[in-house]
This record gives sequence, structure tokens and C-alpha cells, in this order.
Amino acid sequence: MPILMNRFPMNTLRRNTLPGLPLLVLALTVCLLAAPLHAAPMSDADREHLLVHFEMTTQMVTEQVRGLSPAQLEYKASPDRWSIREVVSHLAVAEPDYWREIQKALKAAPDMKEKKSSASDADIMWYGIDRVVHTKTGGGHEKVDTYKDVGEALGKFQALRATMIEYIKTTSDDMRAHSFGEGGPEVIDCWQWMLEISTHAERHIQQIREIRNDSGFPKK
Repeated sequence: MPILMNRFPMNTLRRNTLPGLPLLVLALTVCLLAAPLHAAPMSDADREHLLVHFEMTTQMVTEQVRGLSPAQLEYKASPDRWSIREVVSHLAVAEPDYWREIQKALKAAPDMKEKKSSASDADIMWYGIDRVVHTKTGGGHEKVDTYKDVGEALGKFQALRATMIEYIKTTSDDMRAHSFGEGGPEVIDCWQWMLEISTHAERHIQQIREIRNDSGFPKK
């Protein structure tokens, strides 16, 4: 299931913004509003938006776990919450599936001329920003004990990110021309889905920050 279908209701995305929102994200959101709906194969603006966001979230995941002790990595604010190690494990488990899904969608015949995306580019951006609405992870991506070592999970995440970033830099695919979805009313184009892979990580970066800011988080 794509994130769009099972992770956020579209009418909640713009309800709130978070304090200290990075200026980079705001700037990207403004630029995305003006992005063309279709480009062949990909406009320079679309390529740059994807590249900047992917590089940003890749670096931020790495920075958020750097130097943390085992106690800090395994800390949970409550028994039903994830630890930082589990968040990184989730990303390492989920993103390979998302990458396979987009590759499959791009092999299908272009079909977005007959369809309309149910989300704007800005909606996809807000998904990464707004954590007011929390949803339950499913589809096997909740198996956060797949990686017991955060270094292994981070390595898997970084390796795939390198592959996806290289794809963004070099692809001639017309991502705007291909739909992503299950044939229902909520369809987005593949460029938006690619961006959502990165905004999904952004949500979890914010989750890591929430864990680190919890009053019981170990000092060392």
C-alpha cells in the first residue's frame, strides 16, 4: 500500500505547522506550488526539488543518531512507542519496498493524461512536516526489530539512499506521466510518490527529535 493511501487523510495535512520549521522546507514548499504538472522527461526544477529533499533527509537521519549511546538508542518514552533504533530500523525495512513499488509503476504505460492527482505537491511536503495526526504503521514495515544494531540499519538506509539519489540525478524517466496508486480515486504521480518517500523519512526524523526531547531521555 502506498503511503498516500494508508498514512494520512489529505484534509489534515495543512492544519498545523511545527515550531522551528526549517527554512529550506518552507522554500521548497513555495517552489513546489509553481512546479509544472508534467515534464518530459523531468524538468530541472523537479529534479532539483527531489535531489535537495533526499539529500536533506539522508543527512538528517545520520545526524540524529550520531554519537548516541546504546541506552539512548533503545530508550522508549512509553512501552507502546518506538525507540530511536527502531525508527531507523523501520526506515531500513520500508524504503526498499517503496523503491521497488516506484520502479514497478514506472514500467507501466504512462497514464496521467487521463487522471488527476488527488494531492498537490505541497500536500506531499506537508505530510513530512505535520505530525499532529499519528497513524499506525502496517504492511510489514512495523517489524522494527529486523535490525538490532543501529549501525547496520543506518548502513542499509544510506546505501539505498545513494542508489535513489543517483537515480534522481541521472534518470530520463517522465515521472509525472506515470500514476502511482491502486486504481482507486486517490492516485498521485510517480514524481510525487518519490518525494513522499523522502517526506516519510522526514516525519520519522521529527519522531526521533521527539524521543530525544522527552523528559526521561537518558543524558548519556
